[in-house]
Amino acid sequence: MRQLRVAIVGCGTAGQASAVLLARQGHRVEVFERAGVLGPVGAGLLLQPAGQRVLGKMGLLGQVERQGAVVHRLVGQNERGRSVLDVRYADAGAVHGVGLSGLGVHRGVLFSVLQAALREAGATVHTGRHVAGCEQDERGAVLVLDGGERVGMFDLVVACDGSRSRVRGALDAQRGIVRRSALYEFGALWCVVEDVLGEHAGVLRQAYAGTSRMLGVLPTGRPDGARADVVSVFWSVRGAEVGRVRGAGLEAWRAEAGALAPWARGLLAQVRSIEELVYAPYYDVVCDTPVVGRCVLVGDAAHAMSPQLGLGANLALADAWALARAVERALSRGEAVEDALGAYAGARAREIASYSFVSRGLTPVFQSEWDALGPLRDWAWPWLMRAPGVKQIALASLVGRRGA
Repeated sequence: MRQLRVAIVGCGTAGQASAVLLARQGHRVEVFERAGVLGPVGAGLLLQPAGQRVLGKMGLLGQVERQGAVVHRLVGQNERGRSVLDVRYADAGAVHGVGLSGLGVHRGVLFSVLQAALREAGATVHTGRHVAGCEQDERGAVLVLDGGERVGMFDLVVACDGSRSRVRGALDAQRGIVRRSALYEFGALWCVVEDVLGEHAGVLRQAYAGTSRMLGVLPTGRPDGARADVVSVFWSVRGAEVGRVRGAGLEAWRAEAGALAPWARGLLAQVRSIEELVYAPYYDVVCDTPVVGRCVLVGDAAHAMSPQLGLGANLALADAWALARAVERALSRGEAVEDALGAYAGARAREIASYSFVSRGLTPVFQSEWDALGPLRDWAWPWLMRAPGVKQIALASLVGRRGA
């Protein structure tokens, strides 16, 4: 199998995993990251069984599990204490015949584990490099940086530069590949606090008031150096109102969030400054194809979604695994890089389309300005989950087997 020169744009989960897998195959891999200093962005994430399977195949799951928190159940209640959502991984395990659970992880843990594997695999990382696009001809692909600088002649470019991907924008300008690219009205303010008594272990818990207010708590384990287990707290908010929330101050936010979720007041009391709340916007991106010539979009660059299914990092890992396998198979048969990317796009299309559709449908039901949907959701959701086949579809989506 011949050695490829590979450029990977972005050093998040998708980029790191792609770099590790392709470098392990013996390819010459260079990662181009716009940040001047490498580090994770965000608080916690939920690794579903699908993402855990990829990390297991990479030999990295044990390192992540050691610092993560097992999640057995997803629970949601409205402001009156009515149960809206109650999903147990044990039920999914019964359907699929295996024991399953989620794994709450601080983003820094996953970042560090993948970055160590990247270094060990021999990939090179260039920081402070702002990639604006990609130019291609019969010889290969060249990265175009801000200011017009051109770098390399690569056999393969893997764009993992996130939901606001500049490479995707450049490819769309060339070939018109983007069907949808929209910023959701709502996002979330996040922070990380300690769960000293372990009161929030094992359950991702949410509280809703209509569709415009939501507080959630995700157990995220004990990262190296932490004094106690930690949880990630997220508060639903319109992007246009982040300034208002911060301007109103910490006590006003604590009072509003604590009234919605009294069980979280002990966690909220640990937040010392309103500036500790970091805003994360949500995007909805759909591409007709993630492939243009020798360039492929991976992870959020290809299919950003709201986090209603908790699958962002999981889909990124699955993408990276599928891409590496497609490259390996194509080259072993003497096929071209373009053949590998075509096979990759075909292999991922059904699953990505399925999750994108479900995520887009769920988003306004849980985070939108349509508060009138809240009472209907609260009444209908428990009944809907009892309908024949609906629960099975929901469980398949949860564990990462829908559309596979």
